[in-house]
Amino acid sequence: MEILLWLAPAAVVAVLAMAWVGWVGREPREQVDREAALERMAGALARPDRAGYAAPAPERDRSTGIAV
Repeated sequence: MEILLWLAPAAVVAVLAMAWVGWVGREPREQVDREAALERMAGALARPDRAGYAAPAPERDRSTGIAV
């Protein structure tokens, strides 16, 4: 276990660097226009639901239980 102690400073530096890059690289928060958000939500809820899926369901193989 003592032989791995030399890895501790490198691990701490790596974790701090990842946290710093994650914080600096994020997009700044912008104020959300409440009315525009409500209009987008109402538009999304007003759209009719599509019946079914985009692709047809694949046909199931008839298994005989015998390995080929």
